[in-house]
Amino acid sequence: MKEILSMDHVTFAYDSEEGNSRNAVENISFTVNDGEWIAIVGHNGSGKSTLAKLMIGLMFPKEGTIKVFLEELKDENLWDIRSQMGIVFQNPDNQFVGSTVQDDVAFALENNGVPFEEMVPRVHEALSQVKMDQFMNHEPHHLSGGQKQRVAIAGALALQPKLLILDEATSMLDPQGREEVIGVVGELRRQTGLTVISITHDLEEVLLADRVIVMNQGKMLRSGKPEEIFAHGDELESIGLDLPFAQRISRMLRKDGLNIKGEHMTEEELVNELWTSHFNK
Repeated sequence: MKEILSMDHVTFAYDSEEGNSRNAVENISFTVNDGEWIAIVGHNGSGKSTLAKLMIGLMFPKEGTIKVFLEELKDENLWDIRSQMGIVFQNPDNQFVGSTVQDDVAFALENNGVPFEEMVPRVHEALSQVKMDQFMNHEPHHLSGGQKQRVAIAGALALQPKLLILDEATSMLDPQGREEVIGVVGELRRQTGLTVISITHDLEEVLLADRVIVMNQGKMLRSGKPEEIFAHGDELESIGLDLPFAQRISRMLRKDGLNIKGEHMTEEELVNELWTSHFNK
């Protein structure tokens, strides 16, 4: 498969006020391939936000190499590489610059010199993809949290990126808004094969990923498919991560003496077992 992004033994250290330095990430190596959804999870201070900043060139590693679209990320090619990325941050209000939704989505296209006659259909298509085309003339700040984040995603999609990076993009949303945004991203990926990197602490969101990277104290603790990662539920809880709701309920029922098989990742799986094994008799 075509490589989209890779980190090879990457280490980054922040300078402290005392003049010392500490490694925020240490010896990190992984590869993201075309069309994958990779989730990077960890508690606050685990290093996942530092990885996000390194990916988009806000900082450069102390050691190791970062390649994006097969090119080593450097000052000289930073803007060219960023033009092929879509980036959505935690707080959409910090990204809004336009007076209307369509103005805001068009902003990045204007900065990249896209001609007006090409810009208009791209703005309309991006808003349609996230089901916000009926809000083109609304003021962004009057939208709900989920709607704002969908507009931010539309702004990223209008650039027609090869890679979409979500940096805690759902952490400030209520459950409905979070479900809206993740649903939109999942559908876009199914339709277009978009490559997604999601930096998050929401383990429900992680269930949609192809692979998961678990960060702890700046190091990669585990990497694997969601079911492989959640098989180590005790370890995840020990580093401050919450398990998916269905898995927590499964464990509680098992402790109360109910014969629950395996670790259920989704509510549907748990309900099906409860119905077939315990109630449908």
